[in-house]
Amino acid sequence: MTASNQRPVHMLAICGSLRRNSYNRGLLRAAQKVKPEGVTIEEFDLIDIPMFNPDAFDATGFPKAVQDFRARIKAADAILIATPEYNYSLPGVLKNAIDWASRPPEQPFAKKPIAIMGATLGAWGTTRAQYHLRQVCVFLDMLPINKPEVLVPLAAQKFDKESNLTDEATMGFVRDLVVSLATWTNQLRAG
Repeated sequence: MTASNQRPVHMLAICGSLRRNSYNRGLLRAAQKVKPEGVTIEEFDLIDIPMFNPDAFDATGFPKAVQDFRARIKAADAILIATPEYNYSLPGVLKNAIDWASRPPEQPFAKKPIAIMGATLGAWGTTRAQYHLRQVCVFLDMLPINKPEVLVPLAAQKFDKESNLTDEATMGFVRDLVVSLATWTNQLRAG
């Protein structure tokens, strides 16, 4: 079964890096290029989300950027995250955005299908960051796909100077991940 013979799937793409030319933003661009028919991918930039402060939340509620993020999560059929690995874990900017968006009421991540990928300069390809992110997914009742895993090590050898993915094997892994997420989303819809 391919994604093209299933219901359309709208994915919200999130990059765990704020760098304009990050390899992980390049992975999301690659996903746009290889997505199957019937899949749309919309990227949300985390740059405007402030640091989570419970006092500010209690006083004024969700900031506008967080309201927009929550609305887009809710409207999406699935979530696609590309994350770097910082100090053996997920980046603070990504965790911060998740912490903001997951506040009640109506936590928008619950029952949302999700796929994770990541690129790094190191040899482990964001393994630890992805596993930590999966722990967050479990607590928030997200529904992550298990395979394929897209762990891109030694990223400088697989991207050009503008952080566009040039490695054909990795491009195939990204395509397989997007197809798998679309298939998983439709399986969940069917019950």
